[in-house]
Amino acid sequence: MTSRGTPSRFLQSVLRNGLGRYVCQLKRLTLVFSKEARSSHGAREFIEENIVDFAKQNPSIVMYVAPQKCSHPKLIAEYLNGAVKEEQINRKTGEEIVQLVQKLANQSGLDIIRIRKLYHTDSPSIQGQWHPFINKPTSLNVKDRKS
Repeated sequence: MTSRGTPSRFLQSVLRNGLGRYVCQLKRLTLVFSKEARSSHGAREFIEENIVDFAKQNPSIVMYVAPQKCSHPKLIAEYLNGAVKEEQINRKTGEEIVQLVQKLANQSGLDIIRIRKLYHTDSPSIQGQWHPFINKPTSLNVKDRKS
């Protein structure tokens, strides 16, 4: 935590993702819905029409479909870093669920927090950061005040 009260961190790659091949961070997606409830109509529509296409496009994500007696259907996303996100999908259409599932697949599982700096290195330079006056005489940088 910082003095502002909001968590922050330096910009970094999740599990060094992008240094080699891309690894999708979403590991498991569980869809819990009711077979009879009205609020699960969109979830049933998603299962009938879109779940096979999503599974073919994302073979690294394991999809579980759990029909249970529940009043509110939900999506449970589990990520490689151990984070678990639970999204309520009651009264949502099949298309809205497709967009939500795609959003969860594109996320890293980390909370969205403020980034301290746009740059960060694990081995900082001893000389300091480059600026336009690095090799110029200091007289160019001094402003003479004449009153």
